[in-house]
Amino acid sequence: MLTYLLRRVLLMIPTLLGITLVVFSVMVLSPGGISAQTLVEGSDMKPQEKQALMAYYNQRYGLDQPAPIQYLRWLNNVSPIGFTQDAEGDYNGFSFTKGMDLGMSFMYGRPVREILAERIPITLLLNAVTIPLIYLIAIIVGVKAAQDRGGRFDVFSNVSMLALWSVPTMLAGVLLLGFFASVQHFQWFPTAGISSRAAQDMPFLPHLLNGEFVPGFLLDRVWHLVLPVICLSYAGFAGLAKLTRTSVLENLHADYARTARAKGLAEPDVLWRHVFRNSLLPLITVSAGLLPSLLAGSLIVENIFSINGMGQLAVEAVKGRDRELVLSITWISGFLTLIGYLIADFCYTLADPRVSYD
Repeated sequence: MLTYLLRRVLLMIPTLLGITLVVFSVMVLSPGGISAQTLVEGSDMKPQEKQALMAYYNQRYGLDQPAPIQYLRWLNNVSPIGFTQDAEGDYNGFSFTKGMDLGMSFMYGRPVREILAERIPITLLLNAVTIPLIYLIAIIVGVKAAQDRGGRFDVFSNVSMLALWSVPTMLAGVLLLGFFASVQHFQWFPTAGISSRAAQDMPFLPHLLNGEFVPGFLLDRVWHLVLPVICLSYAGFAGLAKLTRTSVLENLHADYARTARAKGLAEPDVLWRHVFRNSLLPLITVSAGLLPSLLAGSLIVENIFSINGMGQLAVEAVKGRDRELVLSITWISGFLTLIGYLIADFCYTLADPRVSYD
């Protein structure tokens, strides 16, 4: 198992290189490409200031050099080992401990590391709430539908899950905002952000103050997350519920389940101790791609609900041709995707003892 994990970790390196190379090539080959001229064009600057800024970009990032050289420079910067540079951008040696440098954002004029440190926790919070919710609803609905095969709940859940899965995320977000956050209808939830300004000065937990209820920071954050989490989760649990139903039905009528019943085991024991465990394998397979799909979905949801997370940052970076940000976001997304597949492989061994990587 250890050898397999080590091999998979080592294979992540060329995979991440391939992902970033493809994204970099698309940016370079897009109309206008990536150059100092495109970055400062249209800026409200004097000609001398534009020339000075273009010279800085060319010196700092090598934008006046061929595309392969630019990519190698970026690769050297983000690698923990490589060639070191002096204050003027010239290479002056090789180091095994130089550390990773994600560069400076063209748009924000700040280190990419600082920007990502602000945005990543927001997107991770959305996904940390969404993923357990998806699996909880999918397992409850899927198992119940399998037990009630052909019954009312089975028919109702099948139609409902298919309908939910068919609704585009963008349409669902607009409808949720229009009906539940608009002054023309219910206005139960806030329209944007993940917390209100007043919540920053509140205590963490809800409490009573002078006889009035104060929601506190926690409840305010939960209230802001309701609509985005619904928008992120409904398609996921709809698809997984159908998959859970199919998998449980297949195992409910398997030979080992009939043998367990013949030995006198109660039906709940047969379902949860034997059938459900074997039914987890398809869910584990899907879970490997769930995190990347949620990150892609958060791109839409964060823009609809004006949440300053990784999704909105990715859109802004692409629009602004911010190469450093785009490549860093791609690197992080690719890394999380590969980690998801690695965790899925490990979970196979927990769900099925027959699976071994030795």
